[in-house]
Amino acid sequence: HLHRASLLLPALEAALANFSAGAAGGVVQPVRTVLPVPRYGGYLGVMPAYSAADDALTTKLVTFYEHLKDSSVPSHQATILLFDPSNGTLKAVLDGSVITAKRTAAVSAIATKLLMPAFAEVLCILGAGVQAYSHYDIFTELFTFKEVRIWNRTKEKAVKFAGSVSGPVRVCSSAQEAVTGADVIVTVTMATAPILFGDWVKPGAHINAVGASRPDWRELDDELMKNSVLYVDSRDAALTESGDVILSGAEIFAELGEVLKGTKPALPEKTTVFKSLGMAVEDTVAAKFVYDAWSAGN
Repeated sequence: HLHRASLLLPALEAALANFSAGAAGGVVQPVRTVLPVPRYGGYLGVMPAYSAADDALTTKLVTFYEHLKDSSVPSHQATILLFDPSNGTLKAVLDGSVITAKRTAAVSAIATKLLMPAFAEVLCILGAGVQAYSHYDIFTELFTFKEVRIWNRTKEKAVKFAGSVSGPVRVCSSAQEAVTGADVIVTVTMATAPILFGDWVKPGAHINAVGASRPDWRELDDELMKNSVLYVDSRDAALTESGDVILSGAEIFAELGEVLKGTKPALPEKTTVFKSLGMAVEDTVAAKFVYDAWSAGN
């Protein structure tokens, strides 16, 4: 029911705007709780949310284990529980991994639609995991790029990616080669230290920074963070969870929902960064979409 993530865009745009409207928007969502599993170097995240506009109540349980020796196991695994908000009954258990991949890419696409330069021709993806595929799918569906480039720390994964997607992709031997001259950049890596540097980035480019979801992890260097206009999904989450934001001291200009509401401007003529951490309400909207589509089909 989610093979075309672009179908989620209107619902996600509304949810982001409602979240940024505060209490009036009817979204109740704490910053996620993250429980470390020190023995194995993993984490369990718990992400509940209620959306009044969608009348939907969910919680997502997500585990993330970085740099596993067994690479056949995905780094992120997730399950979403969908409840009836009127009485608390559990209505559905959904695979959260596909929903997470699709909703994250859809939110990046919303940011890109608002913030990318007027004549964007080159898309660059750093990383070749699950999120690289979901971002490629929706970005090539919604936007027209003359060239798509990919770089990954292990080149074999980048080559495999280029061979398995629907259009031509140039495999680059370094992140710098991939990024140079790119108009839209997506970082979906497992990096814990910067892999994208400000002096490589074309002025006016737009960056979707999706990895580095812990307060001590980075994908972007200080120069890029401080010399770009910074947009986030949630101020509170970014100031608690994002090493790129916390460690650089970069100032947050706006939440994406504020731009969608019209209370803050999109500045596509500037170099822009959208730091995506992912929000529980995005899972809520996506899970409700999938459940409603399934119910209608039954």
